[in-house]
Amino acid sequence: MIRLALPIYVELLTAVVAVGVIDLLWVSGLGEPAIAAVTVGTTVEYLAYGLFLAVPTGVTVLVGRRDGHAPLGPVIRTGWVLWALFSVAVAVPGVLLREPLAALFTDSPALTADFLLISLGGLPVYFAQTVVDGVLKGRGDTRRPMRHAIICNVLVVGLDPLFIHGLGMGVRGAALATVIARALTLAIAVRSVTRLRDASAGAPDESGTGAGEPGASGAGEGELSASRAGASRAGCDGGGRRMAGEVVRTGLPMSGDFLARALVGMALVEIVAGFGTAAVAGYGIGQKVMLAGVMVFYALRQAAMIRTARSAAVRSPLLLGLGSGAVVAVVLNVLAAPVAGLFTGDPAVAVGFLRWMTLYLVPFGGLIAVGGVLQASGRGGRLLAATLAGFAGQLPLAYALSAWLGITGVWLSMAAGAALSLAGTLTPRTRTRTPARAPTARPTDTSPTDTSPTDTSPTDTSPADTSPADSGPADSGPVDSGPADSGPVDVPARPVGVSPSGGSGRRAGGPGSVRGPAPRSTRTAADPPSAP
Repeated sequence: MIRLALPIYVELLTAVVAVGVIDLLWVSGLGEPAIAAVTVGTTVEYLAYGLFLAVPTGVTVLVGRRDGHAPLGPVIRTGWVLWALFSVAVAVPGVLLREPLAALFTDSPALTADFLLISLGGLPVYFAQTVVDGVLKGRGDTRRPMRHAIICNVLVVGLDPLFIHGLGMGVRGAALATVIARALTLAIAVRSVTRLRDASAGAPDESGTGAGEPGASGAGEGELSASRAGASRAGCDGGGRRMAGEVVRTGLPMSGDFLARALVGMALVEIVAGFGTAAVAGYGIGQKVMLAGVMVFYALRQAAMIRTARSAAVRSPLLLGLGSGAVVAVVLNVLAAPVAGLFTGDPAVAVGFLRWMTLYLVPFGGLIAVGGVLQASGRGGRLLAATLAGFAGQLPLAYALSAWLGITGVWLSMAAGAALSLAGTLTPRTRTRTPARAPTARPTDTSPTDTSPTDTSPTDTSPADTSPADSGPADSGPVDSGPADSGPVDVPARPVGVSPSGGSGRRAGGPGSVRGPAPRSTRTAADPPSAP
């Protein structure tokens, strides 16, 4: 899993962290209002992405379940239909409401509104890139998404100084440079995936992370470009609507988790804003620096989600997450002062934030890593419930402790919320698995059929059938539990009753596990032994 997570970490580090850090670094010379504008603007952008996250997450999980077992085209076409719908539904209102959003979080809303006009208007480009990368990740390929992120990062490094200072666009230049870099990256990604269609048909995948497994090579990339042309057709029939519902339902818990975190992040920005613009700028710098370490947890989560969806073995994500949290906390404490000093001449707020985050990072690492297995195995609702429970305790604490301890109380509330969420994720583990085993007792549904008068009468009236059944050793199993089950008629009826059910059909390995909707239920039920 570590091998799969490393490219994901590089991708997240370059696509999410580095782009935001580079923007902050180049606008830091424009003063604290510019830093605060980029901080608030990126927070709103993350919130908008949370609304769409269900789509690439659902695509990744369903592609992973189907790869080598069922066609990928329906999933990919549905992903593009949902991309078009969400792009309009999120970007248009965001652009229109940019000024009220900016006024909620900063004393200088004009700069923030300028940033949001461009960044939110370019969201469809960002969303499209996540769909492409989601398909590749579902097939176990994490290296190509990493390359796409690196390309985008390199472009931002070159475009940011040009637009911010060279063309004198300031904060607007930072947003425009990011959108242009993402658009160029998307064009490169789609072109490379299209070219890969012919080269990968029958050739092993170069990712080295499982994408080239039998039956999977070449399927995702070949159908990716073709499915974009048939996206409108997929949304017009009943099958397309059912697939759209399945994609959204599969990714909804992850989207809800992300969305809840973005909303709470915005609430924390509002609380911190009560301590002045310098506090908001310091909080934004600290968050950007901490993200470089937090992306380790999200890389582990995606790796666990991909392997679980593909029914591969997964090491204990809880131990990996807790250990990673401890390592990240130590590194950030060592680097807090010198790194924060790169962004501002007064790094006190940012350094204090990073020091206190030691209490937050360890439980948060365990929580995020565990979420990957929960999401891919169909138990994402537990993750979402635990996240909401933690935030329900965190926000009141943030208001109460900040009134008592100042801004330090906000940092302590974050640690308390992460600990509550982790406890909520782990506590109901045994209780949720106990009722999950109930469907395996479904074979007992055949007993009412066997005890019906029509089945009992012919069997009981014939003494020749009753005596061998009672004396034969072959009937000493569960069939002897009922008097009507002793006849030989009940033995062939048992596989017929078991096969349509989800759990037992998988163990039998018969045709019932492949027909119709069975591949989805079969893959969903295949939990690795190490799942939390």
